[in-house]
Amino acid sequence: MNNKYNALFEPVDLKSGQTLKNRIVLAPMTNFSSHPDGTVSDEEVNYYIRRSKGAGMVVTACTYVTANGKGFPGEFGADNDDMIPSLKKLATALKEQGTKAVLQIFHGGRSCPPDLVPNGDIVSASAIAAEDEAGGLGPTPRELKIDEVDSIIKAFGETTRRAIEAGFDGVEIHGANGYLLQQFFSPHSNRREDRFGGSLEKRMTFPMAIVDEVNRVVSEHAEAPFIVGYRFSPEEPTTPGITMADTLEFVDALADKPLDYLHISLQEFDSAPRRGADDKRTRLELVLDKINNRVPLIGVGSIQTADDALKALDTGVPLIALGRQLIIDPDWVEKIQNGKENEIETELDLNGQERLVVPDPLWNAIVNTPGWFPGVK
Repeated sequence: MNNKYNALFEPVDLKSGQTLKNRIVLAPMTNFSSHPDGTVSDEEVNYYIRRSKGAGMVVTACTYVTANGKGFPGEFGADNDDMIPSLKKLATALKEQGTKAVLQIFHGGRSCPPDLVPNGDIVSASAIAAEDEAGGLGPTPRELKIDEVDSIIKAFGETTRRAIEAGFDGVEIHGANGYLLQQFFSPHSNRREDRFGGSLEKRMTFPMAIVDEVNRVVSEHAEAPFIVGYRFSPEEPTTPGITMADTLEFVDALADKPLDYLHISLQEFDSAPRRGADDKRTRLELVLDKINNRVPLIGVGSIQTADDALKALDTGVPLIALGRQLIIDPDWVEKIQNGKENEIETELDLNGQERLVVPDPLWNAIVNTPGWFPGVK
């Protein structure tokens, strides 16, 4: 290996007591390939095996914690104990590759397709439809009652218990990409006037309660060190919506929680804030400054080459997540380790589905979405 890349392969010690063998994380990416009953398919397991060996940690695609939280067709479930054997199948396959296996847990809220949830009853913090950047509106959700909110908090804890019993090394709480936790934090989707809404601090109540419940369950059920992370999106395009200033307050509070890492969701690693920041630094740099070394941050967004990864590390971020790039080239990590970084593929081989071990549903989504992946026009 070229010594210039040694920094990518330094081990990372986490607060929980777990150690990652290097700084590379396989980012969570939905693959739409589970069985209709919510169990993990062999195709899905093989997809993970193909691209997990080199990574220090793998964060799975999100799994729903309640039946009314299913956000995608072909998403695997963790909403009841019958799913533990399915979860164990995935956890075991990942750990056999020598990586840390982290289960991403989530509730889709108003982003759930009505035909995927019981009785089409989509729910959210408030009865406010999602708004896309073109001004289009999604279906209007039903506002959750307080006892239902408390029940969902408990469900995140129960899913964490199932992850422990299935043999995962940790869980990542999915508070990003417009799903339910973000819906409670956002002034666009949360218009509540009870303890879960109103001020910025009150809008933090639901996600913070989930962090606390997950950690309580870990303390009660985990016999070995168990990773807990939190993923967040820094801003929303809507007005009202989450601003960079809101997120920096939220990150400040999260960094004081017993979390092993925070994971920022970005399309571009060096993207600039839309609003709520008065200086010229990137979103990532602002978040790193606010964290002030209290908790590791995972950076993500269009990292393709080994040199891109080094440039990312130069910002001070200790962990780097790769999503699309590890689909394009599952051997990315090993190529750098073996001194073959010049052989890294950075555009999708449109004839390479079988070689790359990508399930049909995900492959079809990729090749039919121009611009999502380099090489797909």
